[in-house]
Amino acid sequence: MPVQRRGAAVDITGLRREYVGAQGTVVAIDHVDLKVAPGEFLCIVGPSGCGKSTLLRILAGLDKQSSGTIKVDSQGWAVENAMVFQESGLFPWMDIETNVRFGLDTRGVSRSEAAPRVEQALKLVGLSKFRKHYPHQLSGGMRQRSAIARAFVTDPGMLLMDEPFAALDAQNRVILQGELVRLWEQTGKTVIYVTHSIEEALLMGDRTVIMTAQPGRIKQIIDVPFPHPRDVLQLAASAEFGKLKLDIWRVLEEEVNRARAEMEK
Repeated sequence: MPVQRRGAAVDITGLRREYVGAQGTVVAIDHVDLKVAPGEFLCIVGPSGCGKSTLLRILAGLDKQSSGTIKVDSQGWAVENAMVFQESGLFPWMDIETNVRFGLDTRGVSRSEAAPRVEQALKLVGLSKFRKHYPHQLSGGMRQRSAIARAFVTDPGMLLMDEPFAALDAQNRVILQGELVRLWEQTGKTVIYVTHSIEEALLMGDRTVIMTAQPGRIKQIIDVPFPHPRDVLQLAASAEFGKLKLDIWRVLEEEVNRARAEMEK
């Protein structure tokens, strides 16, 4: 378990997001009720178009719900969050150190105060030796590690991740899954992680939220029984892991087929 669970608690009640366009009203998510414990690693899976990313964007403050409430530590938006996307989002004209420091610069943190925090974040993701490199000089996996360092350096209460490893090759994905779990175990942050991969959700999360096809609602929440610290490779090879992965797929399969049928209409 993490040394100290010091992330934010999240309480979502009756969340709905609808979009009005030329084709009428589209409901992306509806009646979403969810509680996230401080320091929990929560994964969200569901078929394409079910509103997973919409939910994450609302939590990040990048979109606004049509109705419903979100409380973070019972104080609205009092707790800072950081978001990591599928693409790293690094600024190509900045070296890695400057990219990682960017969030602190925008908050007016002095260079002297920022320096040890940047150093710690780079050390956490194993990129201290690459601090003066530019994004184009790094591999895709190293760029994502840089993005994770940029998220951690601001010491957010909540870390929001939207399929951050989806674009990576299988080997780098496994490595970064293990590294992110290690970082989470060290820092005790609250992590809400969207993924299309059931396997990834089980390797990393405390619980897995299964969403329905559009409009996205919570169909089921699965407690992940595997203790921390986790060796993701060893865990993936276990019979218990394989059985739980199949059980979740059976729950999700109906929603995936329903989403595909809607797309073919």
